Amino acid sequence: MPMSRVQKEHEVEGYKQNFAGNEIFVIAQYSGLTVAEMTELRIKIRETGAKFKVAKNKLAKRALEGTQIAGLSGMLVGPVGIASSQDPAVAKAIYEFAKTHKKLVIIGGAMGAQILDSAAVEQLAKLPSLDELRGTLIGLIQAPAQKIVGVVSAPAAQLARVVSAYATKGQ
Repeated sequence: MPMSRVQKEHEVEGYKQNFAGNEIFVIAQYSGLTVAEMTELRIKIRETGAKFKVAKNKLAKRALEGTQIAGLSGMLVGPVGIASSQDPAVAKAIYEFAKTHKKLVIIGGAMGAQILDSAAVEQLAKLPSLDELRGTLIGLIQAPAQKIVGVVSAPAAQLARVVSAYATKGQ
């Protein structure tokens, strides 16, 4: 059943809000995936805090007009879905899924105002996650602190051993 004009306007507005409210977009062709595979993909994407929406290409193109990511319009050809998020982890989730499901093809995406081709999305997916980077940074910060504690406590420990040795010798 065709959409009414009001429904189309509502759909375009939904796309506009999505494009304005997110920083990372990944566009992928999903032709040939089963319903179960699509459900699995949506779950993996949702786990990263992202959304995946099958695109109505004409309406999505209309919503992209005048935005900083208008260059995505050329990627909206055929059966495609748009994953959107604030976190680059969505690229990793789609990339990992595409490695095991060859029918899912990453076309490209955007990060901020930068339009990405499929190779750039793959590079984004291979970067460490924000949590991994935080862990590395905390490890780097803690290492010098542990060394300082070791250096500062070493003389005190040596002094305690000397006093203990004199005390033992004196008995």
